[in-house]
Amino acid sequence: METRTLVRMALMAALIGALGLVPPLFLPLAAGAPITAQSLGVMLAGLLLGARAGAGAVALFCFVVLLGAPLLAGGRGGLGILFGPTAGYFLGYIAGAYVTGLLAPRLPLGALVSAFVAAVIGGIGVVYLCGIPVLGAVAGIGLQKAALASAVFLPGDLLKALAAALLATTVLKGWRAPPPA
Repeated sequence: METRTLVRMALMAALIGALGLVPPLFLPLAAGAPITAQSLGVMLAGLLLGARAGAGAVALFCFVVLLGAPLLAGGRGGLGILFGPTAGYFLGYIAGAYVTGLLAPRLPLGALVSAFVAAVIGGIGVVYLCGIPVLGAVAGIGLQKAALASAVFLPGDLLKALAAALLATTVLKGWRAPPPA
C-alpha cells in the first residue's frame, strides 16, 4: 500500500474521531442509540478511499476506540462498547465503509448520484443491517421494535449521505487534478 494511502487512512480515522466531538443527541424512541455525526465519516471513508482503504481507516478508528480512546460521540470508548445496544452499528461501520467504497465507482449513475446511492446502501443500509439485530437483542425490544426505533434516524442519515456525496465528489476532483504550475 502506498504511503499516501496510509496517510489518508490515518487522517480519515482521525476525522471520524473528530466527528465524535459533536455532542450526541439521544431520542426517546431510539432505545439508547444516539444521533451522531460519525456515520458521515464512515460514508466519506468509503467514498474517498475506496473499499479496502476506507474499511481499513474505519477499522483503525474502531481499534483505537476499543483500546479505550473516548472518541465515540459522548466521549465513549473501551471494550464495553461491544456489549451495549450500539455495538452492531459500531462494528457495522467497517462493513458500511467497505460496501460504500465498493459500489461508488461501479454505479453508472454519474459521480454525484453514484456516491449518494453508494452512501445510502453502504453507510445506511449495511450499518443498519448490522446494528438493528444487536439493538433489538441487547435492549430486549425485539427486531421489529428495533427497526422502528432506527427509522427515526433515516432522515438525518439521508442528509449525511447527501453531504458525503457532495463532499467526496468535490474532494476527489481536487485529488485527481494535476498539481498547480
